[in-house]
Amino acid sequence: GGPGRAGGAAPWGGGALLRGILLCVAASGSCWGNSVERKIYITLNKTAPCVRLLNATHQIGCQSSINGDTGVIHVVEKEQDLKWVLSDGPHPPYMVLLEGELFTRELLQQLKRTSRVSGLAVALSRPSPLPGFSPGLKCPNDGFGVYSNDYGPQYAHCNWTVWNPLGNGISYEDFDFPIFLLEDANETQIIKQCYRDHNLPRNGSIPEYPLCAMQLFSHMHAVTSTVTCMRRRTIQSTFSLNPEEFCDPLIDYNVWSTLKPINTSRKMHPSDEVIMVAARLDSHSFFWNLAPGAESTVSSFVTHLAVAEALHKVPDIQSLPRNIMFTFFQGETFDYIGSSRMVYDMENDRFPIRLDNIYAFLELSQVALRNNSVLWVHTDPISQKNESVQLRVKNLVAALTKSSLDANVTLQEVNQSQPLPPSSFQRFLRARNIPGVVLADHRTSFHNRYYQSVYDTPENILVDYPAGLSPEEALIYVTDTAKSLAEVATVVARALYQLAGGNGSTSAIQAAPETVSRMLYGFLIRANNSWFQSIIKQDMKIIMVDNVPQHYIAVNSPVNTTQLVQSVLVNLTGTVVNFTKEECQNPEKMSSPEKELYEYFWVQGPRDPNSTSRIPFCVQSTVRLSKALSPAFELKQWGSTEYSTWTESRWKDIRARIFLVASRELEIITLVVGIAILIFSLLATYFINAKADVLFSSPPDPGAMAY
Repeated sequence: GGPGRAGGAAPWGGGALLRGILLCVAASGSCWGNSVERKIYITLNKTAPCVRLLNATHQIGCQSSINGDTGVIHVVEKEQDLKWVLSDGPHPPYMVLLEGELFTRELLQQLKRTSRVSGLAVALSRPSPLPGFSPGLKCPNDGFGVYSNDYGPQYAHCNWTVWNPLGNGISYEDFDFPIFLLEDANETQIIKQCYRDHNLPRNGSIPEYPLCAMQLFSHMHAVTSTVTCMRRRTIQSTFSLNPEEFCDPLIDYNVWSTLKPINTSRKMHPSDEVIMVAARLDSHSFFWNLAPGAESTVSSFVTHLAVAEALHKVPDIQSLPRNIMFTFFQGETFDYIGSSRMVYDMENDRFPIRLDNIYAFLELSQVALRNNSVLWVHTDPISQKNESVQLRVKNLVAALTKSSLDANVTLQEVNQSQPLPPSSFQRFLRARNIPGVVLADHRTSFHNRYYQSVYDTPENILVDYPAGLSPEEALIYVTDTAKSLAEVATVVARALYQLAGGNGSTSAIQAAPETVSRMLYGFLIRANNSWFQSIIKQDMKIIMVDNVPQHYIAVNSPVNTTQLVQSVLVNLTGTVVNFTKEECQNPEKMSSPEKELYEYFWVQGPRDPNSTSRIPFCVQSTVRLSKALSPAFELKQWGSTEYSTWTESRWKDIRARIFLVASRELEIITLVVGIAILIFSLLATYFINAKADVLFSSPPDPGAMAY
């Protein structure tokens, strides 16, 4: 049994632990604590916490006290219910169970101002809140893009365009109480049933003990800022043999490849030109590691992958004058971690391609929510004051426009005086006047009503499947969204072919909706599918445990998204070669000159139809990884305003549970009685031991007596 189970006997209350142990000891002489705990608590297994992140100046997020925070549960289904928590309720502190549509900045501000709330559990809203919900900033990555007091000051701080008007900024605030998301509707119902059975005021009367309570554990080790945290970390590692870690930099890898192979052991010749195509890999939400990012992230990198596949199928692609580089940046949500690192590496000759090799830059932003099939072309008005840059941008736009003429995509340019939206391209513009465009489904502010939110789900971009499909059928089902993104990919691929110097007909260059469908299913619905299983490396099986992939950068690298995007790009653009496993995994032992041009991947392969084993093979590819760690940590400039400084706090324990709590008076009585019994037991044991020779002496043997 357990607390909150409808129709069951009430479990032990707050003073129950001591009584339980005493009863257990009396009955059997020993007792395991975890069995007692199971009788008292119901553990909530499907939750996501708000955790603490830090940058150069601030700490954001949430935390509990070191031993967790406990409160009597009160369900808030409408705003009027909050009055009980803030003033009327006689049993503070309260643990508020909040309906998802009420999770707003205004309500959180009320909770921050009171001492009567110990924590907050948010029920996931189904369906998503209709007005929209974005806990991100109205001006994402403000201060780390290209616009500043020195470059387009009129555009700095989103003065011209507020890109995310629905952003309420709560993801970037600090809360001194724990906030958890309840992901499982069944667990939410268990909590509500416990509340109805024990806490719900009836006929105006005050509910009596025992009451249903919740305890949330999410104590964070880091405080104040990245500067403070990293300084403490450095001091610890200098003077301690077992240093305590307080926080870790957000870190992962960028994924990149080139259409024509390049020798990565040396720098590209200055006269060689590369067209750079980019998309971001990561998203974020208020809750840790919940970042579905359907529109903000997945729509762009899936389209990008489809572009790469379409171009690799073109017969004369290897003979074109210019190369094309496919780049997927990680950590862009947190002040452009991946793109700023690649620019830093290019500037410092740590990357085979230099900034001067970049002929043009094309970035895919949010592209799944197009109105009337319109795709907007965003350009930078400041860099185009340079005539050569302006001419190249016009050529880029002309190529895109020409490619869209016979496609179901209407290409339109935004106002020439409008700045770029938040994009990786801005980090490259900070270093060079590079000609480039950003493609998006919005002209001004985002169409995405759930930017950086747990509700940026497949439903947000209208990815829908007929009822009754098996996982294998859903994997290959071509949705309307897949067709739409494939059309965008076709336009981009044809334009890139022309920009790279191609003179042939582009009508045969076509992105495959079937491939886009499989990618959308794998990156949004179920990562553990037969296609992903067949294309990953054998040592990557562990990443397939979670069904629904999340796209948060985290601190343990490489994350699932990075590895899966790498595997998909290898599959779509690589070539199967007849190498043994030993040759494939140790190409440095080969004498072939091509080993400097390619990477080799030993993939699991499809299942053998006649057995349960797989048929592995070797793939030759130009796909590589490069570090996505902010240069601020390389330079130990933890207070940098030039580079991202985001870190994630460490923690020991994150969990949530509910139980019945007794009144304070009963807890005190239970404790006093328990102590009295303990003292009585000790005294009894002492006196029994002192008189043991009298109490337990054997009677004399009659035969041994002498007269």
